[in-house]
Amino acid sequence: MELGIALPTSGPLASPHTIVRVAGAADELGYSTVYTYERLLRPIAPALPGPDGALERLPEAYRLTYEPLETLSHVAATTTRVKLGTSCLVALLHTPVMLARRLATLDQFSGGRVVAGLGQGWLPQEFAAAGVPLQRRGAGMDDFVAALRACWGPDPVEHAGRFYAIEASEVNPKPVQEHLPILLAANSEGGLRRAGRIADGINPSGFSFDQVAAAVRTFREAAAANGRDPSALPVVVRAYAPMSAHALGPDRPFLGGSPAEIAEQLKPLAEAGVTEVILGDPPSESVDENLRLYEDLIALVQPA
Repeated sequence: MELGIALPTSGPLASPHTIVRVAGAADELGYSTVYTYERLLRPIAPALPGPDGALERLPEAYRLTYEPLETLSHVAATTTRVKLGTSCLVALLHTPVMLARRLATLDQFSGGRVVAGLGQGWLPQEFAAAGVPLQRRGAGMDDFVAALRACWGPDPVEHAGRFYAIEASEVNPKPVQEHLPILLAANSEGGLRRAGRIADGINPSGFSFDQVAAAVRTFREAAAANGRDPSALPVVVRAYAPMSAHALGPDRPFLGGSPAEIAEQLKPLAEAGVTEVILGDPPSESVDENLRLYEDLIALVQPA
């Protein structure tokens, strides 16, 4: 089981200094990957369904979110080993050629350490700001991924899809990696089956063990149905509960609690087919405390 860390690119700890410090610690401690995510804007209007179904404003943490690829480019220069992932980029807010070149450039500068996590997105205001119809989700992802991969293939690049067209052209740079991995953020059955068909792995949310295990089964079934080897495709689960310095007991949130409690939950996840877990929100507003907890957890999971 590998572990990744979500960099503090939003929320109270978000700053260039803390991002670089956490990334450096992840690199030194043996974490597999550091991740950023994309939030184009935080609407003033309520946009997120609350517990009672009424719309609420997006959380305050989204007021400032550092741009994911620029952040990873800076982090690439301050680390040597850790992979650089997105969990996730809202693919349809970009054009395939531009995003392909940006990811390939980052892969070149980092020596082949990029993991491209892509998602469909859901926030109407972001799609409106990007001038993209919200209805393009779904079928648009298939075409986007195909165009992205075409750009990373041999020149001349050519693509004629439903939404994107690239006339025969040279598109460079190419990634260092022969096959730059694409993970799809997916939770619905349709999204998981799409990932099994076109992606190199999935990046589901981790809300419960049963939900994650069901997602793995659906993804693997879809991959096998498309003639692929499911065991070769990673499952990278994103946790949404923070670590705690103290044990929280049996009623703790899934993938939350003390380092020892989280470590207990990782073995059954690995047996269910999960290959990596991305730790959720920073445990506290103290960077020093967070780094101590990250060190305690990795020592339990990957003892020397």
